[in-house]
Amino acid sequence: MTRQITASFTLSTLAALMLAACSPAEQKAAEPAAAPASGAQAQVAAPAGEAKKIAITAIVEHPALDAVRKGVLDELKAKGYEEGKNLTVDFQSAQGSTANAAQIAKKFVGDNPDVIVAIATPSAQSVVAATKTIPVVYAGVTDPVAAKLVPSWEASNTNVTGVSDELPLDPQIDLMKKIVPTVKNVGYVYSPGEVNSTIVLDQLKAKLTPQGVNLVAVPAQRSSDVLTAARSLNGKVDLIYTSLDNNVVSSYESMYKAAVEMKKPLVASDTGSVQRGAVAALGVNYYDLGKKTGDVVFQILNGKKAGEIPSARMETLDLIVSKKNAAATNVTLSDAVLKEAKEVQE
Repeated sequence: MTRQITASFTLSTLAALMLAACSPAEQKAAEPAAAPASGAQAQVAAPAGEAKKIAITAIVEHPALDAVRKGVLDELKAKGYEEGKNLTVDFQSAQGSTANAAQIAKKFVGDNPDVIVAIATPSAQSVVAATKTIPVVYAGVTDPVAAKLVPSWEASNTNVTGVSDELPLDPQIDLMKKIVPTVKNVGYVYSPGEVNSTIVLDQLKAKLTPQGVNLVAVPAQRSSDVLTAARSLNGKVDLIYTSLDNNVVSSYESMYKAAVEMKKPLVASDTGSVQRGAVAALGVNYYDLGKKTGDVVFQILNGKKAGEIPSARMETLDLIVSKKNAAATNVTLSDAVLKEAKEVQE
């Protein structure tokens, strides 16, 4: 049974507070570009009788990335581009392999679609490396600048734009402390080959160390390594934090198995992971991220250049918690956490 409670965290408010302490010049450099205009504000429908072709790739298939893809296609359909009618869609999963991602990118370039949608950092990097002419829209990339997809958050003046899933870490750390108030050691399983995961690793260390909290990081090169990596944290941590690391998320049941064995809770940045074992997650809604990405694709299909559209972040975070997963890892969710949650899974 699921109980709905209305609450969300606004990223724009957090950003405003952080920017207030900066000089005007620093604010201009640090401020993310505004989200792309919605279809209602720009074009409202696909041109009659004009068929388009898009290609979509994801580094792997798991609930968060699947939700992004669904959001893209649903948004395009709502705006008049429907698969099987006036829209041809070619979807390819790299099945967790960067080598596959590179091959898919080459195939897509040869097919010359109107737009390529690249979901998650490894796939986006492969596609951007493969073409400088076909419009590329990335989705679910934590830091597109660090990943060298775009030079800044402003309009790139290249063939690349997209929507990031970057999260502020301070609210994540606050959530960890609410789940385990005495936390001193945080476990983190990550893929060394995923730029998004290593960025979060460095940022977590920088944030936790001054607070007297130790980060215990364990690499997992492949999805099959996740269970062993998680089990290696036994006796060393008070909780385990998971970012949207694609190897980890695609094997989240392994993370949950280890967490139950160790009686240590999982705290996630992907809200979909709560259904798969996390005690709590504070993150973006990936279906909504897909819809925002779909609007960017729509604008390009209707004539706007990718390089004219600034990269965007999502504006809100949702807190989802699970009483069942809390009980399985010997955690009691406080009344304050339950009250803050947008959704409480019994």
